[in-house]
Order: sequence, then structure tokens, then C-alpha cells
Amino acid sequence: MSNSKDHMLQSRLGITPDAGAWCVIGKIPKPPPDVHRNAGNGALRSGFIRPLRLLVLGLTSPFVLILGFLLLLASGEEVLKKWLATKEERERLRAEELDDKRRDTAIVELGLNQTFDGDWNGAAGQFLLRWYGHSSHHERYVALAEGRILLAAPPKRVSFRAESRMGVVAEIPTAEAELEDPLPEYKSNKLLLRFKDGSWIVLTTEEMRSSLHMYLMRRSANHETKSTES
Repeated sequence: MSNSKDHMLQSRLGITPDAGAWCVIGKIPKPPPDVHRNAGNGALRSGFIRPLRLLVLGLTSPFVLILGFLLLLASGEEVLKKWLATKEERERLRAEELDDKRRDTAIVELGLNQTFDGDWNGAAGQFLLRWYGHSSHHERYVALAEGRILLAAPPKRVSFRAESRMGVVAEIPTAEAELEDPLPEYKSNKLLLRFKDGSWIVLTTEEMRSSLHMYLMRRSANHETKSTES
């Protein structure tokens, strides 16, 4: 870990993780009433942004407009680059677009556009029922460390400085679940939190091919190398 944000995360987690990234989940479907009741009738969605925060966001709206204008300029620049690109560059861009379309198709085919596998009695479904009971924040910082999957978040939803307020809200031993990259051949933001009973939850990282993706890729490559040597 090198920058100040990394050091802050390390301090809040109490350990140095092998890798970590902020993740969100999809909308939690409405569970059967008895299943929800038996799980404690916990919240099934993240908390709302406080009115004061909404006011602050409203006051900063001119900056949002400026940002939108800059993004529009960037989009125009991309179009211009494509128009001025060489034949080889255009072929590379077309290959990337085709790859993105294949990735999006695979996401649907594998059910990665869903929040979880759909079995409320499975380990993933039961864990999902308590997701926002641990914290009403909309994101989780998911970290891998010392044979555990750590999920950290602020106690309540915040708009700013989530890193400085977060704490570990759940721990899952890797004997009970593993983190997987379901699309290792593509640059994606999807991960699977797969439990030993086969049930799973889809995690979406803030960035494409996050630190978690890269760690899983390296671990898979090392495993293949050792298998070949043996």
C-alpha cells in the first residue's frame, strides 16, 4: 500500500489486505415474508442521503454541470480521435468494441445482471438478507486478507469520506466462501462472492478490472504455473 488513502484503509481495517475495492450490489428482490421475518426483518435497501447532504449536493450543482460539459468535450474528442485514427487503430477500436459486446452478452447469459442466485435458503440469500443490517451505506469495501473476505463500510450511509469512517461489518472465512472473477477473459467490473453450497452474490466494483480482479488474475496464474511445474 502506497498512498494516504491506502494507509487510511489499512488503519480502519486493522490489517494490510492483499487486495480490496469498493463494491455495490444490485437491488435486493423482495423475499418471502416468512424468510424475511426469520432473518430479523432487516433493511433490504441502502439508507437515504440526509437532507443536509442533499442541500450540499444541490449547492454544488454548478460543478456537476461543468463536469458534464467536460465529459461532453471528452466524448467529442474520442469521436475526433476515431475519425483521425489510422487503419490499425480503427481495427483495434473495433476489436475492443466487439469484446465489450461479447462481455455484456456473457454477463446476461451467466446471470451476472442479477443480484444473487435466487435461493433465499442458500448461504448467499441468507447473507444478503442481513446486508444492510450491518450498515445502511450503499457500498462495501471488499478486501481479501489472511484467509478471510472482509466487508467494511461506515455505520450509516455517507456522501463523503467513507474511508475515514468505515469499519469491518462482516467477515467470511474462505472456508465458507470465495471471491471469483466470473469473466477472467474480459475487462469487467463483475465479481462473484460464491459460498460453499454453490449460492452466490454478484458484486460490482467501482472500476473495471479492479485491484481484486488483478489479484485473482495473478493468483490464478501462479496456481497454473505451480500445477505445470508439478
